[in-house]
Amino acid sequence: MGYMIAALGGLASVLAAAVTVLVRRERRRMPFDPEAGRIEAATRRRLRDARRQAHAYHHFADVDGVGSLRNRDARPQ
Repeated sequence: MGYMIAALGGLASVLAAAVTVLVRRERRRMPFDPEAGRIEAATRRRLRDARRQAHAYHHFADVDGVGSLRNRDARPQ
């Protein structure tokens, strides 16, 4: 029983140390300037586009996807 209490105490102290480090790091951040805002917005946009493209590749990677591309191209317009 004593070992379990010691292990839980050790785990709690490790988690408390990690939270303390994160809080201190957040407080040290510089104020948000316009250039940083533009950089973060562009990064979010690129991540969204990359996810969208990966989803499209995954969708058309299987056998049905290739067939649907062929069917789409063969349709009369």
